[in-house]
Amino acid sequence: MIHIYFVGTAGSGKSTLTHAFNEWCHRQGYDSIAVNLDPGVKRIPYSPEIDVREWISLEEVMKEYNLGPNGAQVVCADMLALNVKELEERLGEYRADYILFDTPGQLELFVFRSTGKVIIEQLGKEKSLLAFLIDPSLATTPTNFASQLLLSATTQFRLGAPLVNILTKIDIVDKEALDMIIEWGKKPEKLQEDLMKGSSLYSQMSEGIMEVIREMEAHTALIPISSETWEGMEDLYAEIQNIFYGGEDLERR
Repeated sequence: MIHIYFVGTAGSGKSTLTHAFNEWCHRQGYDSIAVNLDPGVKRIPYSPEIDVREWISLEEVMKEYNLGPNGAQVVCADMLALNVKELEERLGEYRADYILFDTPGQLELFVFRSTGKVIIEQLGKEKSLLAFLIDPSLATTPTNFASQLLLSATTQFRLGAPLVNILTKIDIVDKEALDMIIEWGKKPEKLQEDLMKGSSLYSQMSEGIMEVIREMEAHTALIPISSETWEGMEDLYAEIQNIFYGGEDLERR
């Protein structure tokens, strides 16, 4: 049983990709289920087998603690960490090969608080994969793309599990911009070259940033994906197999 955590900034397409990849798995004959970990989400495009909103309500937390939405989200995240045993028990009711976790919309709730680390460690770090979603609209310049890689590296540093970078919503950017982002993803030297353009101080900062990205091995393979056309789903599945089984398909084990 492999746990895949879809993580990323708000609006990067976590829920949409959770739904699309779950549907793709079913169409391919792979056994997967979807889990919603966001107590504050209003609508999601799928019916999760497990939904934390069943036992944690953002509205109730707001009323009970007299908090606004942001403060209540923080409390809900901490409650989720404290109730991880209940989540584990619910997961025990299923025998799926792939568990797809749709994490909270605000990245910091899952990554920078204890929530993500507690859940991953309790459910089994050895069978966990972080799928970090990069929104192409936030990656159209070298600085923006490098910033996303740093955020990805920080996510892996905080949660301590294998990670793949996914370029989502490839339908929303023009081909020239998309090709450039993919090239930066394949060629760190090209990204550094484009980052170095500017003042000497900015160049020094860029060189330091690239060194951090290399040291933290944040420049993993970038998987372009469309949740609309399902382009790239097979590449994501292949990368999952490569990480956990050295490329050997789970169905053949």
